[in-house]
Amino acid sequence: MKAKIPWQNRPENCSDLIWRYDENPIIDRYQIPTSTSIFNSAVVRFQDGFAGVFRCDNKRREMRIYTGFSEDGINWKIDHDPIRFKPKPGVPNHFEYAYDPRVTYIDGKYHVTWCNGNHGPTIGLAVTKDFKTFEQLENAFLPHNRNGVLFPEKIAGNYTLLSRPSDKGHTPFGDIWLSSSPDLTFWGKHRLVMKAGKTPWQSTKIGAGPVPIKTEKGWLLFYHGVLTSCNGFVYHMGAMLLDLENPSKVLAYSPEYLLAPHTDYERTGDVPNVVFPTAALVEDNKIAIYYGAADTCIGLCFGYLDEILEYLLNEK
Repeated sequence: MKAKIPWQNRPENCSDLIWRYDENPIIDRYQIPTSTSIFNSAVVRFQDGFAGVFRCDNKRREMRIYTGFSEDGINWKIDHDPIRFKPKPGVPNHFEYAYDPRVTYIDGKYHVTWCNGNHGPTIGLAVTKDFKTFEQLENAFLPHNRNGVLFPEKIAGNYTLLSRPSDKGHTPFGDIWLSSSPDLTFWGKHRLVMKAGKTPWQSTKIGAGPVPIKTEKGWLLFYHGVLTSCNGFVYHMGAMLLDLENPSKVLAYSPEYLLAPHTDYERTGDVPNVVFPTAALVEDNKIAIYYGAADTCIGLCFGYLDEILEYLLNEK
C-alpha cells in the first residue's frame, strides 16, 4: 500500500499558510558517519515509500550527493557512500563536486538534477529507475548555473527546465530562467521567468525550489528569495504560479515570504539564516515541503494547496 506523505495539522492559534513540523530537524548534520552537514536535498515517492537524493558535505568538506530511503518520509536511512555516476556513452567522466539536487519523475524514470562542478558550477543531469544505478547525461548548460529544476511533464512536446544563471562564488545576484529541450541534451529557447527585487525579502536573488506542482490554476512553484542584510544573506521561501502552457509567464507571486529563518536550527549553522526549499510531496489538498536549514540540516513544513493558491491569486 502506498505510504501517506508526512503530515502534521496546523497548530492551534497559528494562522500562517506554512507551518513547521514540531520535531524538526528531521535529519541532522551527523546522520551518517562521514557527514558534517546534510541539507538541500530531494525527496520523491518510490515504490511503497519514499526515496531521496541528499546533499552530504563530508568531513573533508567535499560536496557529494547520496541516496536514501524511508517508509514514512521522516525517518531516513541514507547510504554511507556517495552516488557513483555511470556516464552515458560519449559523456565525459568529469567530476569536481555535486550539491543541491532535485528529483523529477518523468517518462517512467527518475531524473536527478544538481549543481555539478565542471570548471565551475553548472546543471548536471542523470536518470535512474532504482536509485542504485545512475546514468549521467550531458550537463544542461555551460558554467555558471545553479538551481536546475525539471518540470514533471513535457510542455509543448519539450522537456522544460528552470535554472538560475550565476557565477563561481556565493552569487550576489540571480534571476529564474526557463529553457526547453527535445532530448535532454540540447537546450534552448531560454526565457526569463522572474527577476529578483519584486519585494525586499527577495531583493538580492531568487531560485527555483521543489519540482513545480501542476494545478488547475497553473504550475505552483515554491522558490527561495534572498535579501542582503547588515549581517549577510537571509534566505526565505515564497511561491509563484506559472502559466500551464507557457511557464515563463508568471501569473502571481507571494509579496510576503511564506517561511523565514526564525528557529534556532534555521538561524544557526554553517550558513546562518537560511531556509532553502528543495522538495514537495502532494496528497489531495496537503503539501509537505522539505527544506535545508542553515546549510546544516533538513526541516519539514506543511501547508494546504487550496489556501496557497487562493492567497496567490488574491494577491495577484
